[in-house]
Amino acid sequence: MSDVQPSIASVIPVLNEAEYIGACLDSLIEQTLPPVQHIVLVLDGGSSDSTCSEVQKAIERSKNRGGPLIELHSNPKKHVAEARNLALTLLPDSVRYTVEMIGHSTVEPDHLELRMNEWSRIESSINLPLAAVGIRVNPRQGEHGVVENWIEGALSSPLGSGNGQFDSFTTSGPTKTPAFAMHSRAALEDVEGWDSAFITSQDSDLSMRFLNSGYAVYRTPATGVSMVKRSGLLKWWKMGHRYGFWRMKILQKHPNRISLREFLPWFGFLVTLALYLLQTDITLILPVCYLSVLMIEGVRSSLRFKRFSSIFGVPVCLMMLHTSFSLGLLDGVFRKGRAPSDR
Repeated sequence: MSDVQPSIASVIPVLNEAEYIGACLDSLIEQTLPPVQHIVLVLDGGSSDSTCSEVQKAIERSKNRGGPLIELHSNPKKHVAEARNLALTLLPDSVRYTVEMIGHSTVEPDHLELRMNEWSRIESSINLPLAAVGIRVNPRQGEHGVVENWIEGALSSPLGSGNGQFDSFTTSGPTKTPAFAMHSRAALEDVEGWDSAFITSQDSDLSMRFLNSGYAVYRTPATGVSMVKRSGLLKWWKMGHRYGFWRMKILQKHPNRISLREFLPWFGFLVTLALYLLQTDITLILPVCYLSVLMIEGVRSSLRFKRFSSIFGVPVCLMMLHTSFSLGLLDGVFRKGRAPSDR
């Protein structure tokens, strides 16, 4: 029996991920990083489908293939932040780093090796203690449906995802929003882990607490995660509203995170309303400009990805995102949060 103990852990909170969790775990089983250095913790928040049985099958596959240890644990408090905090209490003392994963994501075989190499490279080049390194978020592999293609097109637009902060950045450097971060366990314990008051956006809050505590937070394009995104317009709307809602909760706790671009839809609406009440001849100038920009993005996406339907679908998805996110911001001012009803 090897004396080597795991130094890195993949932590995967799940809820009703039966369709995807097998592929997720298989991608971790096939890592080039020596299996003895890696442990996988799956924390189930009360799935009503066959998620747990799919995890058990993956546990057996990993044993048969000589892969990493995979453990399945119950997460009685159900939510992501609580699952990750629970994982910190379950991990062996030897684990120095944790890697965020979700059940509907997969990684390439050299993913963890690249993670470790990038961590060492970045850590050696800075003076501050390193708390987190995020990576790129890529579309899932395989064929996509029509609406899923529209959503991917919207997210790839500067009007949809903040100038490619998660998917199209090409250089390594500091960030306030690391995606699928690899964390220092010592840094996590120093800031007392994730704030369980956040059902969504808990990672954004964590990053701000790292930065406020004197840690460095970075991102690297050296590797990425392929993630299943929404495939229906209703789920897309719900996601936009939820992100807006919890974004407001972040801004209430961390006012210095405010970004004026997030409030541009409200600014445009209020200016248009004022022009309407004043009965001016330029009442519709902002809506016309907005719709024109959306159509340009639709054409650009159609040419880029060679999908004719994107001419109309991408503008629709962008408008839905801007509207639902903006309503979510307003909702977040007045209401407490609750668990989402969609994945």
